Amino acid sequence: MWRAGFKWIFLIIGATVGAGYASGRELWQFFGHESGLAIVLFALFFTVCTAVIMYVSYQQQSSQYLPVLQVIVGKRLTKFYDFTIFFYLYSVTAIMIAGSGATIQAFNFPYWLGIVIIVVALILIFLKGINQLIVLNQLMMPLLMIGLLFVLILFVKDQNLEIFSDWLEQSNWVAAFPFTALNILPLIAVLGAIGNQIKSKQEIVVASVGSGLILGIVSYIYNSSLIQISDQILVYEIPLFAILSNYSIEILLVMSFLLWIAIYTTAGSNMLGIITRIQGMIKLPVGMLATITVLSMLPITIIGFSALVQYIYPIYAVLNLYVLTRLLLFPLWLKLEERR
Repeated sequence: MWRAGFKWIFLIIGATVGAGYASGRELWQFFGHESGLAIVLFALFFTVCTAVIMYVSYQQQSSQYLPVLQVIVGKRLTKFYDFTIFFYLYSVTAIMIAGSGATIQAFNFPYWLGIVIIVVALILIFLKGINQLIVLNQLMMPLLMIGLLFVLILFVKDQNLEIFSDWLEQSNWVAAFPFTALNILPLIAVLGAIGNQIKSKQEIVVASVGSGLILGIVSYIYNSSLIQISDQILVYEIPLFAILSNYSIEILLVMSFLLWIAIYTTAGSNMLGIITRIQGMIKLPVGMLATITVLSMLPITIIGFSALVQYIYPIYAVLNLYVLTRLLLFPLWLKLEERR
């Protein structure tokens, strides 16, 4: 139970912690000053939503997200949110590809080189099979979260930050709703694809509580650190590099590698949702579907990483507020149905 639960924790974190989150750009977009309560609410909402999605996937024994989506939003809105999820996965994968370019560019290498590297890596992992993605998440996500926590705690200590000092003012608590709404779409897509691999309800409890706690703690410390360097964030396309600029080149290189892995695993998780959805409609090998899909995204990456995060993420956050409401109220609906 515990082993399987941790396997899903890493898949969930891999789907959530991509270029936008790990770079700090997404957190700063929604949180910032006076957001401690918002982050606590996000952790609670995320835990409930993850548990509901996994439970529905387990009940449906699904291998793609459409049956799960139908249960969550109802038959009338399934087509609309099917399109929304698919377009979300498609555009966010393009953002991840742009994030790879931005990461490589920070070391004065060409932007296009980072894009070529991740495109080739994505095609290769799908040529080897979907299970390789789960294995990669199990290996790399613990390293990423440990590395990120290490750097953030080191920064908090070095800067003598009082991370619980701003709790008197919590005017931004409402941000918990759009931020959670933004992050549940990839969960429906990814967890809907592995419903037939979940063996027990205990796995669901471990995975949902564990992932919610980890993301809540990291988000809180990360946001507190970003507040400290708020005057520098406009200069950096990737805010994490503003924090890393205080440390040695070795730490910078290791964290840049882990950031790239976060970008890669999120892009891979999103691709998993895309490919499992279209496999039933287009009879092509997984590797060929992955190649066609990734290559078609390249024109979008011209817009640039920070611009894509700035404009696309808020749109999806608003569109998904209805899905968030359905997920948060789902346990109540379930109890009402059981009483009937």
